[in-house]
Amino acid sequence: MPLSRTARSLAAVTALATLTLAGCGTGTPMLDGVGPVSTVVLNEQAAAAAISGYRAQHGLGPVVLDSSLVKAASYEAAANARAGQLSHDHGGSFESRMASAGFGRRYAAENLSAGSETFDQVLGRWKASAAHNSNMLMPQARRIGIARVDAPGSRYKRYWALVLAGD
Repeated sequence: MPLSRTARSLAAVTALATLTLAGCGTGTPMLDGVGPVSTVVLNEQAAAAAISGYRAQHGLGPVVLDSSLVKAASYEAAANARAGQLSHDHGGSFESRMASAGFGRRYAAENLSAGSETFDQVLGRWKASAAHNSNMLMPQARRIGIARVDAPGSRYKRYWALVLAGD
């Protein structure tokens, strides 16, 4: 026996409520259907040392980790993870994010990537990309922030951001 229109509407509302409540309690927002996202603890000092070593091979000075830039990188990596795609504008304009980090009028650049499981993999990708490599070899760069945020339900699973700034 077919359900009445009222019974079908009630069933649809019940199903929607069940799906909505199923996402509660995760502690992590779900946007664009990618599911929960989580920040990965990185050895940021080791990343700064690796980038400094690479810069030294090209006759450039080292970079140091900067907590404001780590926050900026974390913010952008999380924005990309929640969106399930890469864009330098998911977390707002790069200029506004750098101004918030206190680097608004200085030399600054950002590298994004998605999919790499390890820092060594993402570093290799950035080296192989002319634009990303140029950012890492920016002569004025003195400080960096790096972050990885995972979104297991998304296409790429892992989202990376590297922010470099000069004094």
